[in-house]
Amino acid sequence: MMTTLVQTAKKWYQTEIRYVSYAQPALLFLLRLYFGYGFFKAGLGKLENIENTAEYFTGLDIPLPTLNAYLAGATECFGGLLLLLGAASRVVTIPLIFTMLVAYATEHLDELRPLWTLRDDGSYNAATFFKAAPFPYLLTAMIVLLFGPGAFSIDGLLKWLLDRRGSLVAANAVPDRPRSTGLTGAGGGHPIHSAAGSGGQT
Repeated sequence: MMTTLVQTAKKWYQTEIRYVSYAQPALLFLLRLYFGYGFFKAGLGKLENIENTAEYFTGLDIPLPTLNAYLAGATECFGGLLLLLGAASRVVTIPLIFTMLVAYATEHLDELRPLWTLRDDGSYNAATFFKAAPFPYLLTAMIVLLFGPGAFSIDGLLKWLLDRRGSLVAANAVPDRPRSTGLTGAGGGHPIHSAAGSGGQT
């Protein structure tokens, strides 16, 4: 009885995991679609208003504000577009993560400090960090970096094509036929004949 219950529970669990795993590519696709477009739109806005962006960066005490305005805008614009498409996703998420960390360290410093400081009453509350605007973008970039962009992406399509090509090459490969050494001697003659020939000599 107990063995039957364990086997049934194991079967149900495996079925659940199999069906839930089907939703993973869809979830990754939706995250990339929404936040990739958000990155792209924010970066494009910076590039289209580079003077205002540089002035804003100056107010945040960011060095070389014009240069960093171009860098931040280009990273968010083109990086967000690549993230949306799922192309070179695990590479492009690295500068996107760095950009979000810079945003925390400058514009959202008050939301960052609660991670390592206590409130006036001595309590600890880091909720403001998770409520800050950069957090969902930072989280999405980290998820894609760690788990990949999913099947519904250019990276996923390339992986599928490469795997298919590798399977076709493996299927078409003809293994070398092993040479038989059990029936022939080193000289190619039959072993019985060789033994007879050698046995007749003294």
